[in-house]
Amino acid sequence: MDNLLGDLDGTLKVANSSTGGVYPPGSVVQLVPGEVMVKHQKGFNPATKDWEFFELDVSEEGSKIRKRGFVDVVNRFGGNCFACHVQAKPQWDLICETGHGCEPIPLTKEILALLQKTDPRCESNPKLNQEEIAKLQALQQALLAKEKENK
Repeated sequence: MDNLLGDLDGTLKVANSSTGGVYPPGSVVQLVPGEVMVKHQKGFNPATKDWEFFELDVSEEGSKIRKRGFVDVVNRFGGNCFACHVQAKPQWDLICETGHGCEPIPLTKEILALLQKTDPRCESNPKLNQEEIAKLQALQQALLAKEKENK
């Protein structure tokens, strides 16, 4: 999490709230490398509660935007970002998490943690062991198969 406009305290206050809230403009929410949500000023896009979705290519040099938008961005797992996030109960401001009303994502907490550990932009990532590498390779194979299936 971050806030591009400097209101990190406001972003974290909502993120850590047990009752929800509206994220302040500039809030950045990212679960895995390669996709992110950014909150804009009120009225920017009422349909998405002012969130914009991004699909990214990430490298040690930084991030490159592959696609950005509102209701039409599809992530590498084949999911439409808005179609999932719109299911969140109103008090969660389109943020999906267990108990927020969204369909569960097809990734376990373990795999999410592994994906986070592979973010090439982070210098402090721990080295993966062979078991972790094998799990990520299996995920990559599944994604390639799904990509071929969708073509």
